[in-house]
Amino acid sequence: MGIHYDYKSKRGERAMLKEAKRKERLALKRAKRASSSEIEVESEEDQMHDINKPITLDDLTNPNK
Repeated sequence: MGIHYDYKSKRGERAMLKEAKRKERLALKRAKRASSSEIEVESEEDQMHDINKPITLDDLTNPNK
């Protein structure tokens, strides 16, 4: 009895660990993609200017807006 007999008996365990790692990586990818899309949406909303309000020189030159 050696490593050869032990290899196949643990095949299912290794497969489950591999699948768990794969699912964890996919979940991290999805979370990262979702958070980056939220940031893009928020930044677009911040950059929009009210179309009913006239654009002033302060609107164009103020770095805080």
